[in-house]
Amino acid sequence: MPQKKTIPAHVGIILDGNRRWAKQHGLDTQEGHKQGFETFKEVADASLDRGVKCLSVFAFSTENWHRAKKEVNFLMHFIKVVIKGYIKELHKKNIRFIWLGSEDGLSKSLIKQLRSAEELSKNNTKALFCLCFNYGGQQEIIESVKAVLAKNQQLSPQMVEANLYGGGVVPPIDLLIRTSGEQRISNYMLWRAAYSELYFSSKLWPDFTPNDLDIAMDDYSKRQRRYGA
Repeated sequence: MPQKKTIPAHVGIILDGNRRWAKQHGLDTQEGHKQGFETFKEVADASLDRGVKCLSVFAFSTENWHRAKKEVNFLMHFIKVVIKGYIKELHKKNIRFIWLGSEDGLSKSLIKQLRSAEELSKNNTKALFCLCFNYGGQQEIIESVKAVLAKNQQLSPQMVEANLYGGGVVPPIDLLIRTSGEQRISNYMLWRAAYSELYFSSKLWPDFTPNDLDIAMDDYSKRQRRYGA
């Protein structure tokens, strides 16, 4: 009798390779990001169909501000377009949206839009989608520790976790996927990825498919998680 597959409750994805994909196809960088979003929608739907309860994606890091101004400006505009349309789709599907990241450097209008999306979907219960935008794992931990100390609370792992972005709602990552062949986590979810299983795909993100997600999840299902024991 075939063994029942273990479904990761939280899948985190580092969406890497949009720019290289665009270059390979002789396209502008912006087209790579647009295709990357189309890929994301397919993979997100596939993860939900397969029983994943929380999906988080690394869309823009605090280090990405060092990229070309044209690309950064496009991404700031593009995220507004995405939030305006896609959040309505998530809400219809009973999926809760949470933004993980810093407000530093973002426009007031974008911050308002992200917070409004959270408010709109806060009572949804089917699954959780976490957008890591203007996010850095080290900064997240520093801000959490500062919050604990400001509240005169006892510093402990439990209190640090409770004060992370989305604290008390976003669970630890079970399966962390990175595309494009790079084998590092690049300051992503340093706290929540402490015991996650890592999976690296050689495909550039726009070429990643639901079948590739299945391969990653099958690989995860075969692993034995020990949590240091």
